[in-house]
Amino acid sequence: MIETKNAQLEEQIIGVLNTNQVCSFATIDGNKPKVRYMALFHEGLEIYLTTSKKTDKVEELQENPHVHILVGYDGKSTPHILQIQATATISSDNALREKLWKDEMKQWFDGPHDPDYVVMDVSPYYMEYSSHGSEPQIWKK
Repeated sequence: MIETKNAQLEEQIIGVLNTNQVCSFATIDGNKPKVRYMALFHEGLEIYLTTSKKTDKVEELQENPHVHILVGYDGKSTPHILQIQATATISSDNALREKLWKDEMKQWFDGPHDPDYVVMDVSPYYMEYSSHGSEPQIWKK
């Protein structure tokens, strides 16, 4: 594996984030991993996931903020895969909640100011970018 932290790699990572709206999101429940599909939002390398504060994942993050995200596989062959190790915190920042709000969320929430609607702010510290035919590249914070 090639360890690097450069603008070209960051652009490739952002490209994968831009082309994928869903990710696999893993938390730790007790001492076992727990994975679920989540809608993916990002600004640059900062990742955001939305959820209800009443879900297990919120409680799991309070116990252990370390998470793993897999991006790039949607059931068919894809040229780019991104594995992300990160820490996640729960944010109820109103500006961020409004920015990430989608009308499709109305089936779960009353609106962007619903007290149960929260944003998980995911801060990567290690990312592995894989592309067909080349050695994985490593980004570290």
